[in-house]
Amino acid sequence: MELDHLFIRVQADGPEGQALRDFGLIEGSGNRHPGQGTANRRFFFNNAFIELLWIADAAEAGSEQTRPTMLHERLSDSTASPFGVCFRPGAAEERAAFATFDYAPAYLPPGMSIGIASDAPLSEPMWFFLASAKAPAAWPPERRQPLQPHHGLTQISGIRLTATAPLSAAALATGLHFIPANEHLLEISFDNEKRGLTQDFRPHLPLIFKY
Repeated sequence: MELDHLFIRVQADGPEGQALRDFGLIEGSGNRHPGQGTANRRFFFNNAFIELLWIADAAEAGSEQTRPTMLHERLSDSTASPFGVCFRPGAAEERAAFATFDYAPAYLPPGMSIGIASDAPLSEPMWFFLASAKAPAAWPPERRQPLQPHHGLTQISGIRLTATAPLSAAALATGLHFIPANEHLLEISFDNEKRGLTQDFRPHLPLIFKY
């Protein structure tokens, strides 16, 4: 598996995204997810993207179809992890490394589904897998999004998360780096941190860039 994108819980309409814009990131297009009740703002890099996600329609987010994802709880409960991590197949892999159930929201094309980790508690990120996903730099021209020309941020080269509780089997299967802590925090490394610089987006977002 390889990283496809990350989501971070934000307030309605994602005002926290201004902190990323002030840093110099170029924002791509946002989405509304019909039937799922969520909407986003997105920032793209060559190999992955960051999604700021919120509830746009509480009834849809709490619907029978969406309920198994626990997105309503994840995006409305301040004690839940504010993160989600989506993976896609690596060069020789087709399946998720963790046990999943299939979720087929209305906004996906017919026959396409998302594999969502079966046993991830709210204390850790939502883990999910999209078998058809590709790196943003490989998207077709009609879907292509602006990538980042500033600060030399081209590739997400690693992520590190804090763990506020014992890890599930799904979290361990991701192979990601976790550190024990009492608060939720996501650190994203770009281009192997070759410039040796850090940008801390707290208190706007529980997010640190290392580049």
